[in-house]
Amino acid sequence: MAKVVTLQAASTEHRVEIDGDITRVDGVEVSAPARALAVADGDTRWVFLDGEVFQFEVQHRGGRRASSHHGSLSAPMPATVVRVLVTDGQAVKRGDALIVLEAMKMELPVKAPADGIVTSIACREGQLVQPGVPLVELES
Repeated sequence: MAKVVTLQAASTEHRVEIDGDITRVDGVEVSAPARALAVADGDTRWVFLDGEVFQFEVQHRGGRRASSHHGSLSAPMPATVVRVLVTDGQAVKRGDALIVLEAMKMELPVKAPADGIVTSIACREGQLVQPGVPLVELES
């Protein structure tokens, strides 16, 4: 029995069907990537395929959850801070990149989960960070 998943990135929707050793994306058979890794953080999923990074947001039935956020954002895996794109006190919108991390030779943006104000930045460029350690504090 085939497993079917629908992925949505921005306004584009893709149908992924996995049937044994055969995988089809939008009806086209694809081969498995040589190297793949998936990381989850809340409703955000990062998929690393052969050196490319794809970011997806989980969509909940019945619409999105309220976009209230208060707390810290952390790295989904051990990484190095490449760029800090915000300053303390800066207003940000949902989806704005706050920090860019590098892990496994791939850049990984840490994005604002909701509109808010940056209340503190707990990392600097070049710093090695671990999962679960706060990097940026946001307040709605």
